[in-house]
Amino acid sequence: MTESKARSILFALAGLILLIVGAIGGWLFESNRTEEAVKRTILENPEILPQAMQELQRREAEKQLTSVGGKLFEPFPGSVLGNPQGTVTLVEFTDFACTFCRSSVADVDALIKEFPQLKVVVRHLPILSPQSADAAKWGLAAAEQGRFAQFHHAMFAAGRPSAETIAAAAQTAGLDLDRARKFLADALVNAELSGNLDYARSLRIHGAVTKIRLENLFLDILAELAESDGYTTNQLIAKLYDEIVE
Repeated sequence: MTESKARSILFALAGLILLIVGAIGGWLFESNRTEEAVKRTILENPEILPQAMQELQRREAEKQLTSVGGKLFEPFPGSVLGNPQGTVTLVEFTDFACTFCRSSVADVDALIKEFPQLKVVVRHLPILSPQSADAAKWGLAAAEQGRFAQFHHAMFAAGRPSAETIAAAAQTAGLDLDRARKFLADALVNAELSGNLDYARSLRIHGAVTKIRLENLFLDILAELAESDGYTTNQLIAKLYDEIVE
């Protein structure tokens, strides 16, 4: 190899190294600038935090819905309100002991009336009282008899689940009680309730509260801002939120 050729190769390698170093330096510079810009944006516009949370919740919900697949929208036979052949599906997780669920009955009925193509797939999530599971099982027994809507409305109208209110709702719905009692022991019943709990876990549904996760970048930046001001991250978020709602 000639001296001039060796020198050319060394210059080329040196240039490549400088290019790489420059690229890394540029990336670090731009990264720092981006982080500073995000910090400045959060401090100047704290109202974006709730908006960011909502957007992240929406994205997370999309991911979780994808993970559970189409079976979520396939009802337990008969456990449907509205149009069983409807082209628009609403999945409702409910517990007969849930006060909010009870108050939403009229709203769901109004939606069904307004949208004839609405199919409401009802998934029982009996977690709020010891009698919730019994009421949910009777709801599935009513579905097996084609009397789900009648029992659903009667059970919520009767008040919190108990042996007395469940019996009253079953009678009001016109169920064949002997047939219903036999169906309660069917393995399909427990499998349905267990499956609904699995869906709820996959979708991160815990009662009426869904956990909202911030992206790591926001958490890191908020943690740094909190530390510089002598707060924990949660305290800083609470402080910013209080400033927004004041």
